[in-house]
Amino acid sequence: MFKKTTRPYIEKFIAKYATTERILDVGSGGSSYHRYFPNRLTVDIDPERKPEVVADAKSLPFKTGEFTAVLCTEVLEHVDDPKVVAAELMRVLAENGTLILTTRFLYPLHDTPSDYFRFTKYGLQLLFSEWDIVEISSEMGDFATIGTLVQRIGFQSDMRGGRVSKLLVYCLARCLVALDWLILKEYGNIKKSVVESNILSTGVHIAVRKNKKRTALK
Repeated sequence: MFKKTTRPYIEKFIAKYATTERILDVGSGGSSYHRYFPNRLTVDIDPERKPEVVADAKSLPFKTGEFTAVLCTEVLEHVDDPKVVAAELMRVLAENGTLILTTRFLYPLHDTPSDYFRFTKYGLQLLFSEWDIVEISSEMGDFATIGTLVQRIGFQSDMRGGRVSKLLVYCLARCLVALDWLILKEYGNIKKSVVESNILSTGVHIAVRKNKKRTALK
């Protein structure tokens, strides 16, 4: 109950795109994805995280189409201009290459003060609408999302009652995470006229392919 609930979901998603080819890992500070991408080149804006290249995601010091894949996990919510960053990620991606990206939807403030945006799956579809979306998925179910928010309250706060109170919070979080089976059907509006899935989710995962033909249609 004390482990981050989101981590297994992120790893399961990116593991599907594991490769031994040379890829770019943008915002790689502190990540542990070497086993999936042993030949990754790490980039981060923070030199204290010891990336191989220190650079801003808005202006990457690489050639156009240099990488067959680009990994960008938990970064987009922390940049001040997501559109520029999205375009730059696609620029350095080779034709038919794949961008593997995860970001936050319903989630507490974290790594402040550089925490600026949240993204729905429809927002990401719009952001990458010029490219081929291979896959887009919600990270967690509704109750699991609520449980994760409760867990983060425990992680990111001091509480009356100290460790006893925190234990109660973590137990509550664990119980909530296990309740997604209760939901039979979800809707995108209160009138229940639009069927939807995962109206609550901690994050969204997306894989985007850079397609030459789609690029030519711009």
